[in-house]
Amino acid sequence: MNLFLNKDKSLNNQISIPEEIQNKVKNLPFKNLIYLTHVSQSLAKKANHTTDYVLIYCLSGTGECTTQKDNFQLKANQFILLSPNNTYQYQSDLDHTWKVFSVHFNGNMITELNKTFDLKKFSSPTDINFDGQLVDCWQEIFSSLLKGLTDENIAYANLCLYRFISFFLFPNPAQNTTQGGPGKEDQLDQSITFMKANVHKRLCVDEIAETFRYSPSHYSVLFKQKTGLSPIEYFIRIKIQRASELLTNSNLIVKEIAGEVGYDDPFYFTRIFKKVTGKTPKEYKGSYGSCQMGSTVHRMSDFNHSLVAS
Repeated sequence: MNLFLNKDKSLNNQISIPEEIQNKVKNLPFKNLIYLTHVSQSLAKKANHTTDYVLIYCLSGTGECTTQKDNFQLKANQFILLSPNNTYQYQSDLDHTWKVFSVHFNGNMITELNKTFDLKKFSSPTDINFDGQLVDCWQEIFSSLLKGLTDENIAYANLCLYRFISFFLFPNPAQNTTQGGPGKEDQLDQSITFMKANVHKRLCVDEIAETFRYSPSHYSVLFKQKTGLSPIEYFIRIKIQRASELLTNSNLIVKEIAGEVGYDDPFYFTRIFKKVTGKTPKEYKGSYGSCQMGSTVHRMSDFNHSLVAS
């Protein structure tokens, strides 16, 4: 079955789980405890009424969110959790730097979660620390569904949903046990996740270094010691990895894919893509079947993970 993926100039990525699949999940023990109905990454969303819970997380920038009862600002590293039978909409401020993840979910376990955590307390903007693992978990969910709405892909995305929700219910896990907070190595890993989360942007070394409280020169030295590449070289490879996934799993044209990874000029994007992969985007897509392309993407992913681990 084909997935429903909508694209537009506002970087609007949406995947809806068809009703017939939802009905199937509802009747399956364990799988019906918590399950996804819709995921979205977008700068704006028109008024939408839903019978599901909706978790909206702002990764960067500032925007306005309106529900049936409230109108408020949602800023970077804030989230809200809306109860069912609600109407909501949101849009970015004029600077267009807003990046928002949202998930619609439901299930038989929600009542117990509500009793335990009083979910209504999250109905207004709630602060949460930036966590690269949260962003990675989101990308796992979206990438799994992007591959196609098979039983296996949906089951994997739903299992990832458990962990995704846990980041908001347990915002301060004991993951950094050293005194004084995360070490420098952890900060470098966080900066890599920051790059992945902002693959659609043009980031410079100064901006990344400042975000993680380094001087640009010191950050560059530490980063190259860890990965073997400069921060910008690494960021380019993240962009090309994302572009290869879109070539594999979407029907976007090269110009649209270039825009998705932060290149306004598709010809310049093509030159960069060929420099990294040895093929133009069209050659890359035309040379592989879906299975071969998938393995190629995994090889690129493995390459990047090996850099992180080095």
